[in-house]
Amino acid sequence: MHAFKYRGNKLCAEGLSVENLARRFGTPLYVYSYKTLSEHCLKLKKAFAGVNPLICFSVKANSNLTLLKSLVSLGCGLDVVSGGELQRALRAGCPIKKIVYASVGKTEAELRRAIQKGILFLNIESLPELAKVNSLAQALNKRARVAIRINPDVTSATHKFITTGKLTNKFGIDLGTAHAILKHRRRFAYVDILGLHIHIGSQITTSTPFIKAITKVAGFIEELKSDGINLEYFNIGGGLGIVYDNEHPQTAAEFARGIMPILKKTRLKIILEPGRFISGSAGILLTRVLYLKHTPRKKFIVVDAAMNDLIRPALYGAFHTILGAKRIKPRMLKRYDVVGPICESGDFFAKDRLLAEVKAGELLAIMGCGAYAFSMSSNYNSRLRPAEVMVSGSKAQLIRKRETFEDLIRNEII
Repeated sequence: MHAFKYRGNKLCAEGLSVENLARRFGTPLYVYSYKTLSEHCLKLKKAFAGVNPLICFSVKANSNLTLLKSLVSLGCGLDVVSGGELQRALRAGCPIKKIVYASVGKTEAELRRAIQKGILFLNIESLPELAKVNSLAQALNKRARVAIRINPDVTSATHKFITTGKLTNKFGIDLGTAHAILKHRRRFAYVDILGLHIHIGSQITTSTPFIKAITKVAGFIEELKSDGINLEYFNIGGGLGIVYDNEHPQTAAEFARGIMPILKKTRLKIILEPGRFISGSAGILLTRVLYLKHTPRKKFIVVDAAMNDLIRPALYGAFHTILGAKRIKPRMLKRYDVVGPICESGDFFAKDRLLAEVKAGELLAIMGCGAYAFSMSSNYNSRLRPAEVMVSGSKAQLIRKRETFEDLIRNEII
């Protein structure tokens, strides 16, 4: 569910019409709903109340500082995957002991800073990385807190680019190697191995792969206990899917019902790393129609947003619902490609989509753009990235200024 609804004939973000927002802030424009964001966070908290989890929002989904600060104020921690995301987490005021840090390729500088800051833990993705962390911690005269990221070798029904839990993926450590590391953990004298971490992919709409992976790792945890190896944390990652088109993803409550019995048996502190589930439906991309272009074979709606603003359709073939800013009385639907100005045939938001007729100057809302949208944007074709706005009730706050041409060339030297 989300708070982008028609009131009368006008599409509104909570209490404000999107047309009003476009007039005030221009287009293309990212608009976020605080109500949707907070409600999705609270749904997870309520569903998993029985294990009192630490919910670490996945910063890669949406890294805007105001959005992160809003979630931190609701008690969330943050899951980061780079030095830049760690900096954002710190700037957003996230408590140090609520920051977890993944990534298969952390640099020495990134590892050093995380150890110095004393974050909750680094998720270790390989034996060489663990050795590097140990040597850096020794040089810093500190103890590094880590969790081992397990690759459970589980198939997830999602796009191949966003599945991460198979042994053919680059992520995590197989169970055999993880067991050997834990058995000989005293070799890493400056490292405290506190837990296990899994993350099997993104936009997963069924519970089966989660249950399979968590059950597998829970069995491994029991095996470790029988060997006298006791851990403190079990981080089950994220990956819960949302509705973009006609998906029927599990709710937070349904997800919890399926895995809570397994989690309780581990008797470990539980961490969740949702990203898309919290922010995905909480954002839209507003874009203005520039031209209608008809060819002998196609009808195109050319808009002022482009693949540099939202690359998911081009990258994943992702579907995003597109709505008009005005509720249009039933007209004959026609098939359109909704495309942007970039010099790539991959610059599209929809292909052969049945839409009501629109006119140049009208406003369209691309739905489900709160996750992996602005955070994946670029300046391709030297385009300026959009502004971002947070709406709460009848108030709108500019949370990122629209880029200027000066921003575009600020760091270049001639």
